Amino acid sequence: MTISTEKTFAARTNLPWLIGNARLIDLSGQLLGAHIAHAGLIMFWAGATTISEVTRFVPDIPMYEQKLTVLPHLATLGWGVGVGGEVVDTYPYFVIGILHLIASAVLGAGGLFHVFRAPAILHNGGGLVAKFHYEWNDPKKLGIILGHHLILLGFGAFLLVLKAMFFGGIYDTHIQDVRLISNPTLNPATIFGYLVGLKDGDWNILGMASVDNLEDVIGGHIWIGLILILGGVWHILVQPFVWARLILPIENGEGILAYSLLGLALMAFISAIFVEHNTTVFPKEFYGDKRLGSVFIQFLLGVLALAGYSWHSWRSRQA
Repeated sequence: MTISTEKTFAARTNLPWLIGNARLIDLSGQLLGAHIAHAGLIMFWAGATTISEVTRFVPDIPMYEQKLTVLPHLATLGWGVGVGGEVVDTYPYFVIGILHLIASAVLGAGGLFHVFRAPAILHNGGGLVAKFHYEWNDPKKLGIILGHHLILLGFGAFLLVLKAMFFGGIYDTHIQDVRLISNPTLNPATIFGYLVGLKDGDWNILGMASVDNLEDVIGGHIWIGLILILGGVWHILVQPFVWARLILPIENGEGILAYSLLGLALMAFISAIFVEHNTTVFPKEFYGDKRLGSVFIQFLLGVLALAGYSWHSWRSRQA
């Protein structure tokens, strides 16, 4: 197997700042390091923002009037709130913030290790390290990587399910209190009906954002968690079919990055609709009635991700 270390992607444009980590496209070890460090950066933002918001939180003023970003999400998950959405304990927020900072330090250290100490190309490390090396034109290895990512996402979905059903419950704006979701909706007709805009047998333009009860929300997470885990196992065991590779070319890193950005854009646009119209998932107690600022941010991120998809999709065809 020929391993190329020539960093040619940056040479094909007069705008090198647009390339980012694509300059590491043929360096599987350093690209892994950048990937891990990026996760650490996200963790650091979440932890630092949480701690900052805890230190300036005023209990008598609604969260949305204080322009808080993270605490409303934690309150929606049932942490530290009681009847009427009143914050009764900020200590859980502090603990969650510290845990994220600790995780960011671990991930940051791992990223630096892979960038400066580990082999730039995992294949050159030999032994167990070499098993994690990949080539962009190796669909089997890329399927294994995709499969493990899907399984982790599935576990993430089930973390919400466990919190809602067994570990304290989540906040229900309809009763203005935290409760356990003991009977989540598992009827596939109900859950998958949202995908085509069906709500209680009638078509609703909001689609998934028309959900108005936590049983459907948690039931949907159970279904998506199962699909992600089973899909992950499938991709680990079965490499992409030829017809799938023709529809979605994955022979280079730019193409894979393009599809990832397209997925992010889709999630951002869906999130914008939820933020604007859904008060079950985004309770008024924590987010208020006027949410245009949050909607604009979600929409802008979606536009940026979509632009990134177009850019990297075009570059993948030039590779």
